[in-house]
Amino acid sequence: MNIEWRGYDPNGFYDEMMRAPAQAHALARGMANYPQTLSSDEVRARQQAAEAAIVQMGITFTVYSEGGNIDRAWPFDIIPRIIAAQEWAVTEAGLRQRLRALNLFINDLYGPQLIVRDGVFPPRALGRLQEFPPRVHRHPAASRRVGTHLRQ
Repeated sequence: MNIEWRGYDPNGFYDEMMRAPAQAHALARGMANYPQTLSSDEVRARQQAAEAAIVQMGITFTVYSEGGNIDRAWPFDIIPRIIAAQEWAVTEAGLRQRLRALNLFINDLYGPQLIVRDGVFPPRALGRLQEFPPRVHRHPAASRRVGTHLRQ
């Protein structure tokens, strides 16, 4: 795939791969050069394979404000973002903190509902969720730890 990096201009915006025309960031030089070794057909086939895998695994999201509750496949770019280890350490710590908070929130909703009792989460919001019928609250299965499918 022939990419003409000399003609690419980030136009003053931060770009994870290129810092200026024909100048990749040091960490991204290898990645900037790699697509040059592939044909356009190979790149297209890899993108299609990645998109098919996402659909097959059911990695979807819904935009509820658009109505219809249609699941959409998660957009995926086969060109990775190159992140320095120091920057990733900060990102990872934030993700772990948010994942822990989300799991505690879910576990509380299926269990004692302290967040509802304390007035932080409105009880009427639970009543409107199809995914949370009243029978699941304090269900014996909920006595086991529940949470997201993501690992901490």
